[in-house]
Amino acid sequence: MTTPAPQSPVYDEEIDLFELAQDLWREKVVVLVVGAVVTLLALIYALVATPVYQTSSVLKPAKTKDLDQLNSLGVYELTPDSALDRVGAALESYETRLEFFKNNPALFQPLMRPGRTDEQNFDVINREGFKLLRPDPDPKKQQAFSGYVGLQLEYSRELDGPAIVNGLIQYAIERERTRLTEDLGVVITNKLESLQRDLNVLRVGYNTDKEVKITGLTESDNLKRLQLEDELAAIRMTLKTKRENRIKQLDEAIAIADSLGIKKPSTPSSLSEGTRVSGSVIKTEVNNQNIPLYFMGTDALEAERKILLSRENDDFTSDRIVEIQKELKLLENNRQIQILQSRENEDLFLAELADKEKAIAHLNSLKLNMDTLSLVTLDQPATQPSRAIKPKKTLIVAIGLVLGGMLGIFAALLRSAIRKRQQQTV
Repeated sequence: MTTPAPQSPVYDEEIDLFELAQDLWREKVVVLVVGAVVTLLALIYALVATPVYQTSSVLKPAKTKDLDQLNSLGVYELTPDSALDRVGAALESYETRLEFFKNNPALFQPLMRPGRTDEQNFDVINREGFKLLRPDPDPKKQQAFSGYVGLQLEYSRELDGPAIVNGLIQYAIERERTRLTEDLGVVITNKLESLQRDLNVLRVGYNTDKEVKITGLTESDNLKRLQLEDELAAIRMTLKTKRENRIKQLDEAIAIADSLGIKKPSTPSSLSEGTRVSGSVIKTEVNNQNIPLYFMGTDALEAERKILLSRENDDFTSDRIVEIQKELKLLENNRQIQILQSRENEDLFLAELADKEKAIAHLNSLKLNMDTLSLVTLDQPATQPSRAIKPKKTLIVAIGLVLGGMLGIFAALLRSAIRKRQQQTV
């Protein structure tokens, strides 16, 4: 008789939920124990974990009237939104936070650890504790008048969170006031330097124009003087030539008069009556309009010639020479040049000087009490919270309970599977 070969067991791939429930029920102790242990561990963690608190402060733009005192100066303009952005940038600045940390060691004493630098101690709270709050950059999510800046801090119970937040905000505001004072001083100084440069340019331009005018007047006088001197020399030379020509004319007339025997002034008619040729009287008729010079006679002609030869100059014979000498005398002193050179307060002659000096006086008189300047409005100061935000005990216990149950079921199923395999092997 042939024995049939043993067949391999066939495993049903379908899950029998009823059987699974029976297995879990048989291992209910395991489920309860594991779930209880995990829940207990979660509860212990929730009770012993260091509580973390959260506080925050919110700043909003200052009122326009709060900045009127600054803007009314006319040299620096600051809008409420710009002032809020400046304070927000200061709160976000690592440098500002670190300076506040170093200047207030008592507030951060619990964070100090031996062997660490101030920067290392500060990084403990700066890296994870501080958070700058700003509106959502998405315009669709922003509401009207949503401009604000906030500072949030997560801290342990050893720290005075509200004092740190409020102190840092006040420190940032004071720091921006100081920077604003410095900026205003720089702007005023730059404007004063610019106005002073303008004044220097005006003065240099005025002096240059004055020198140009004086040079032009001097050159004009020199040119006129040279022209008059040239004209004077030409007139004198002309007069001298005329005198020399007159002397030559007199020489000729004297020779003719001497040959005719005319010693005294005479006329052609009287001369013709006394002239005889070959015992006969010859009557000469002279039809010239001008009587020849020799009719003056040798006595008069020689007298005139003697005077002309002894004359040193002929200036008195020309009215123009007198006028030229008068003009040359006037050119010796140009009164306009003397007035220009004798000016004592030349600033009075600068047309734009008054406006520049008025602007300088205005800038020098500017005074602003920055201590009373409100850069922002404190909408919400930081306060001590009523409870910690971490750990969330109820949530931790609930998660522990769910996780414990899941681990308990997994352990129960694993234990049941091991036991079934052992039974099948036996």
